[in-house]
Amino acid sequence: VKLVESGGGLVQPGGSLRLSCAASGLTVSSFYMSWYRQTPGKERELVAGIVGAGVIPNYADSVKGRFTVARDNAKNTVYLQMNSLKPEDTAVYYCSAWRAISGGYWGQGTQVTVSS
Repeated sequence: VKLVESGGGLVQPGGSLRLSCAASGLTVSSFYMSWYRQTPGKERELVAGIVGAGVIPNYADSVKGRFTVARDNAKNTVYLQMNSLKPEDTAVYYCSAWRAISGGYWGQGTQVTVSS
């Protein structure tokens, strides 16, 4: 199983980025797919998650209305569209896949820096 994140980088406050998580060895439509972020000295926190069709994704309060998580089953990829970025969004962002019968998997992370 492999989860590969991409799309991170440096962006000014108010800007946008789209993160991608390309999966291999598992089918994203069969897992709870989520994005976490972590800053030095802090615990990893859940940002957004998506499960099956027809289920409303869940978001951390701090990103509601600004971030959108989506899944492309044909590409076996999950995305995190991040708009109106703030300096406090600066973190390493990780993709995660989980289901009860398989356990969890993590990507290597991608750095997002919001700074002027």
